[in-house]
Amino acid sequence: MSLLVNQLSKDQIKEIIAKRIALEFKSNDIVTLGIGLPTEAANYVSSDTNIIFQSENGILGLGKNQTGPKFNKNVVNAGGAYVEVNEGACFYDSQMAFTIMRGGHIDATVLGALQVDQEGSIASWQIPGKFVPGIGGSMDLIVGSKKVIVAMTHTSNNESKIVKKCTLPLTAYKEVDMIVTERAVFNITPDGMFLTEINPLFSIDDIKNSTDADFKVSKFLKEMQI
Repeated sequence: MSLLVNQLSKDQIKEIIAKRIALEFKSNDIVTLGIGLPTEAANYVSSDTNIIFQSENGILGLGKNQTGPKFNKNVVNAGGAYVEVNEGACFYDSQMAFTIMRGGHIDATVLGALQVDQEGSIASWQIPGKFVPGIGGSMDLIVGSKKVIVAMTHTSNNESKIVKKCTLPLTAYKEVDMIVTERAVFNITPDGMFLTEINPLFSIDDIKNSTDADFKVSKFLKEMQI
């Protein structure tokens, strides 16, 4: 494994994942970004791609994170970060937000996770022995979206977050379509989990050694665009 891998900062890891996630969106898609790392993807969408970002706290037409010395503290996303809104954006209450999410109107949702297994089940809300909030809107987003993408680091404390079977309480069962980490991209299909892209800093053996789940290497395997 390249020594550069060990020198990647947390910000660099986030950037790699967010940039790759942003490539999944198509013009006119309605996309919901989960709290934390997934929200970074909005910062890397091409200016000529018309993506409509939805925030589960009630914004349709979400923009990038606010930067500069003056923030409009009245506009925040579901994670409490100050954000811009695009021209034509609208605001609504939680009832409308969950109607959109549950009604099949979201083209893609991007969420973080504690674990994802090779069947596409996801655990994203509880750490044993620690107090954390409940599932929130994640369950609604996952089962209501047309495509579910997990954005997360490949490992935590040197343990794989991509596993054969989730051991933490599930958020949703067999709903994940794609996993994007700083090391690789996996697609989860009825025929199994496939490694489709790999960060050139890593080898296939590196991915196998850091992934507990069983997966197949796609015959169309290519390098991640990072």
